[in-house]
Amino acid sequence: MTYLVTDACVKCKYMDCVEVCPVDCFYEGENFLVINPDECIDCGVCEPECPVEAIKPDTEGDLSKWLEINTKYAESWPNITRKGEPPADADAWKDVKDKFDAHFSPNPGKSGQS
Repeated sequence: MTYLVTDACVKCKYMDCVEVCPVDCFYEGENFLVINPDECIDCGVCEPECPVEAIKPDTEGDLSKWLEINTKYAESWPNITRKGEPPADADAWKDVKDKFDAHFSPNPGKSGQS
């Protein structure tokens, strides 16, 4: 089992999850975070920290799309180990559904955190 970041993170990227991760398996995109499934130790401490409930165990329904997305971007985005500032408009996006197709950015994050 591994944990995966899903649609609810797009344009929110609160990063509360990052600081509790004992193995630093989060990677930062411009408006989304991912978990490297090969580094995740399945401890689950990140899941309750996410204020938008974007983190799910891979055993919860069909998350194959999210497994692929998390794996792909963890290979090219920078690792993040400290909580940064969420986007200024994060609160406006937190209740929006199905954001990935219209709003996801494949660009790496630029917070300078590591």
